[in-house]
Amino acid sequence: MNVLVVGGGGREHALCWAIARSPLCEAILCAPGNGGIARDAECLALDPMDFDGIVAACRARAIDLVVVGPEAPLVAGLADRLDEEGIAVFGPRRGAAALEGSKGFARDLCRDHGIPGPAYGRFTDADAARAYIRERGAPIVVKADGLAAGKGVTVAATLDEALAAVDAIAAGRFGAAGAEIVVEECLVGEEASVFASVDGARALPLAGAQDHKALGEGDTGPNTGGMGAYSPAPVITPALAADIMDRVINPTMRAMADSGHPFKGVLFAGLMITADGPKVLEYNVRFGDPECQVLMARLDSDLLPVLAAAAAGDLGGAALKWRDEAALCVVMASKGYPGDYDKNTEIGGLDGLDADDLTVFHAATRTENGRVLATGGRVLGVTALGADVAAAQARAYAAVDRIDWAGGFCRRDIGWRAVGR
Repeated sequence: MNVLVVGGGGREHALCWAIARSPLCEAILCAPGNGGIARDAECLALDPMDFDGIVAACRARAIDLVVVGPEAPLVAGLADRLDEEGIAVFGPRRGAAALEGSKGFARDLCRDHGIPGPAYGRFTDADAARAYIRERGAPIVVKADGLAAGKGVTVAATLDEALAAVDAIAAGRFGAAGAEIVVEECLVGEEASVFASVDGARALPLAGAQDHKALGEGDTGPNTGGMGAYSPAPVITPALAADIMDRVINPTMRAMADSGHPFKGVLFAGLMITADGPKVLEYNVRFGDPECQVLMARLDSDLLPVLAAAAAGDLGGAALKWRDEAALCVVMASKGYPGDYDKNTEIGGLDGLDADDLTVFHAATRTENGRVLATGGRVLGVTALGADVAAAQARAYAAVDRIDWAGGFCRRDIGWRAVGR
């Protein structure tokens, strides 16, 4: 098969790395890719939102399957366009991608189908949102309804923080994504990420993971796109995993099919494991980043047949095996992230780091005259395997310490909950 992966981040590097190992893969391309992805795939200078360019590339290169990494092109309808062109695609059409594209849509779906989630309100009027917040009190969660690159959520400890978050959304900080404001009950518990490959009518559960969204150690500070992750997630016991499939994943899949928008692709439920059981914090319609990196590191079977089967609507009989070892990913980011940061800072010390139990996935790099330069906020995902999370953590940080990057930083406590157990 000839495969095109759309995207250019750490998630897409992990997908290219895994797909390239499939005996079914004859050629793998990535649009646009990055400096690290170029080691595993041919990179095409195409924007993920350039639907015409992607279709033309598929025709020119006889692409058999397109795997869409990021959410924005899915929400904008890339899978619809590829379907219309007769090109197989792993990723949901626009109607199903609304699960991530609109937080209000996702909340209403949970409410209407008995899927556990927080109490919430939806507002197009900022004053009404402020009144709801004052009535409910803090802590409380304020969200821009649409896509905001993981930065449109404020977990407010005080009323002042919550009201300031409303002010920021209303002032246009997140553009069109803030046309509606969603205010939610602040759930208490332990977060976990659950993934399933879905073909429209069947769901194949994947391994679970936990990520660290907060910038600072101890999970403090502002939310980011993700500062690290590990798998498996100790909080997800086999019994809880079955409960999540019964109460969250399968009902969501059925609800989308009943609505006329069957879901094909990766259904990713971000959950809070509360005293009352799992509750949906958010849905995503693609692999998580950096969760994808740890899932691919633990995968012990061929990913490509499962992606192709889901795209074809026929997951019957599909299965995946997972390594017993734990995997942990430490994200290295440019200093200043998630605010302003310098670009094109040089990264050294990467040569010779990759091994059977360690891979450095690139999220935002380019190469120039043999030099590796950082081009974005989250730049590297140093991913290690170990007998348990503690061993994987030690191996990952030992590799981090060998990387020479004065313009970068990372959290030093990724996996702290699992290690503490």
